[in-house]
Amino acid sequence: MHPALSVIAFTTLSGAGYGLAFVLALGHGNPVFTSTKIAWVLALAMIAVGLMSSTLHLRNPQRAWRAFSQWRSSWLSREGVMAVLTFAPLTLLAAMSIFFGAFDLRLGYVGGISAALTVFCTAMIYASLRTVPQWHTAWTAAVYLLAALTSGMLIYFTLFGREAGTDSNSIWVLLSLAFLVVTWLVKFIWKRRAMRIGYGKSSMESATGLGYLGEVRLLERPHAMGNYLTDEMAFRIARKHEVKLGWIETLLSFAFPMTALFVSLMPEPSAAAALQIAATVSFLAGTFLDRWLFFATAKHAVGLYYGGEEALQPRD
Repeated sequence: MHPALSVIAFTTLSGAGYGLAFVLALGHGNPVFTSTKIAWVLALAMIAVGLMSSTLHLRNPQRAWRAFSQWRSSWLSREGVMAVLTFAPLTLLAAMSIFFGAFDLRLGYVGGISAALTVFCTAMIYASLRTVPQWHTAWTAAVYLLAALTSGMLIYFTLFGREAGTDSNSIWVLLSLAFLVVTWLVKFIWKRRAMRIGYGKSSMESATGLGYLGEVRLLERPHAMGNYLTDEMAFRIARKHEVKLGWIETLLSFAFPMTALFVSLMPEPSAAAALQIAATVSFLAGTFLDRWLFFATAKHAVGLYYGGEEALQPRD
């Protein structure tokens, strides 16, 4: 699949924003603290920027409102509806903190659950596609939810670590380390499955409808030039680049954040705050790259009509 940067930015930024909002909505952070107010503004800003960026890949963005009408059958519509509904409790919670230094836990539960459901709907847009077997699994939703929560936790911890005190700071570091490990393990399971399943049960025979004749091989591509399907649905990168980018993603989203957070736990570290901020930035960058690979390495069944991997030209 073609990795549209607007969609990648949307899933990364809005996911991190909803993750941060989820943490705040559960009552973490004193509403009278300036850092809590900043955190609420940051969460809503990331959500808003992410949602706006999602319209950039549309040919006619002014018609985006029509997506809301199909909520009974479309996860895309459900995501849009949930995104709008979620803004109400989150905005009220942010206003209570910013203007009154107050917080309502019941409203927080509503906002937190709504934020999690919105991320779940985003993940299900892809997990519901049977034409992309690599995505069609519950592990896709787990990856999206854990990445959002871990992003939110790291951002929250970066903002509140110094203000919360030494003991609380250590607890958040340990909690962040635990979530980093769980997130990496779930992503590892998802990637192993994606590599193994490929096109799933689809084949050249089923794609062309000629399976009753026996094995089907493509002698030539259907046409010499590329088209919309080969550009968008049959996008492919060279295997060597996929492996290299995979290692970079692991370094950014797991190895470096783990090392930086662990070192920041050392007695009187000289640069604990800088290390924790660097870990957060690194994880977000790794998540962005992971989302790029999520699309770039996906195998849509339509690619089989063009000969599958053997016939498609890799993108350098």
